[in-house]
Amino acid sequence: VITALKEMGYLTVPETGRQIIREQVQAGGNALPWADKTLFRDKMMEASIRDFQALAVAAAPVFFDRGIPGMIGYSWLEQLPVPAAYDQAARKLRYNPQVFIFPPWEEIFSGDEERKQDFATAVDTYHVMKKVYTAYGYTLTTVPALPVAERVNFILGRL
Repeated sequence: VITALKEMGYLTVPETGRQIIREQVQAGGNALPWADKTLFRDKMMEASIRDFQALAVAAAPVFFDRGIPGMIGYSWLEQLPVPAAYDQAARKLRYNPQVFIFPPWEEIFSGDEERKQDFATAVDTYHVMKKVYTAYGYTLTTVPALPVAERVNFILGRL
C-alpha cells in the first residue's frame, strides 16, 4: 500500500526498520532485532524523529509506514524500558489524529531476510500497536483485507 501511494505521487516514508536492518547487515553492525533489540529500537526512533521533523511542514499528506509511537510499542513488545525522552517525543511530535492500522492477514503474510517474525508475533505486534496508538490519543481506522488498489482507495476516501 505504501508503495502504491508513492507511485501515485504521495509523499511516503517507508518502514525504517527494514532500512536499518539492511544497513546494519551490510556494515556488520549489531543494531538488529535478533542481536541488540535496544540499539535497533534506538536507531529506529532516531530515524522516525528525523523523518517526522523533515516532513512536518509538508503541505501535502505524508504517509508513514511506521511512526514514533510504534517505537514505544516495539519496546512494550520486547519488554524494553521506554526512555522518558521517547514518551515525550510521542506526546510532542504528533501525526494526524487518524491512524490507519492493518490487521495481520495470514493469507498474504510472509517472512523474509529482514522480517524474521512468525505470524503469531505479527498478531502480537498488531495488538500492541493498537494499544500504544490509542494510549497516545490517536483514532485508529482499520484497513480491511482487500486488494492493494482497494486498500488505497479506502485510505484516500477517509482523508
